[in-house]
Amino acid sequence: MMRGPFLALAIALAAGPLAALELDLPATAQLQAQEERPAESVPIATGPWTPSTGPTLAQPAGTIRTEAFRIGGATLTTLQILSPLAAQIEAAGWEVLYTCETRTCGGFDFRHALDVLPAPEMHVSLGDYRYLSARDGDDWLAILVSRAAGAAHIQVTRVSPEGAPPPPVSTTAVPVAPPPGDFAAALERDGRVVLSDLVFATGSAQLGPGDFASLRALADYLAARPSRTVALVGHTDARGALEGNVALSRQRAQSVVDRLVSDHGVARARLRAEGMGYLAPLTTNLTPEGREANRRVEVILTSPD
Repeated sequence: MMRGPFLALAIALAAGPLAALELDLPATAQLQAQEERPAESVPIATGPWTPSTGPTLAQPAGTIRTEAFRIGGATLTTLQILSPLAAQIEAAGWEVLYTCETRTCGGFDFRHALDVLPAPEMHVSLGDYRYLSARDGDDWLAILVSRAAGAAHIQVTRVSPEGAPPPPVSTTAVPVAPPPGDFAAALERDGRVVLSDLVFATGSAQLGPGDFASLRALADYLAARPSRTVALVGHTDARGALEGNVALSRQRAQSVVDRLVSDHGVARARLRAEGMGYLAPLTTNLTPEGREANRRVEVILTSPD
């Protein structure tokens, strides 16, 4: 029975003889895959990947349990998903070893140093992921959170001493509320924000149906700052001819402009649509994850003050 706006999946992790660590995930998180491997080791990052040192990894051994979850239609950012989990981990007395986001982690190379369940059960967007590792004695924990195509993906990896019983799984109600101001702060700080929850049909320029949180946030930002103007800029992966990709990316940006005008009441004069095709990738186009990260629409501040 639903007792609040969200249910959550509580994953109990062994945390010594007196207590268990329960990680509360939003109830819309659906288990996609799980595996258990006894008497093995697994790489857990304790620092970033750098060109000079490569990955910074521990290799704890024991029983490895890995679970992948998907949150369909998620409007929370990766930070908003991971932050409450980090707070729960620290409150339970675990030591957080390392936490990072895409660029500080090390991007493509960091992700590929990890042991990640295969797609589609676990999908990692190379343009938007976060990672956390923690330890409590002989117990280790790693959480990988990513967003792509309007969904969030979470992988939880646990390493327990050999012979420890598997943790139980239960459900509990928890409120989840995204903190205000994140979108505006990011746009003011960086001058650009990737609208990562937008969904387009493959090969189509038409924005899919739905109430996208990023467009609401952008409309609220513009309403509060009447002197601001922005450009919506579409991007593609590197497949196909440049001319076609530039046209498609601009058409997608125009579809976003049209939605802001029709559904959110933003004045068209404050919006501009442009397309870059594949000329400004976020990451490599040599992998499916990279191509997906590169297919995006960004909002860019164009007003001088």
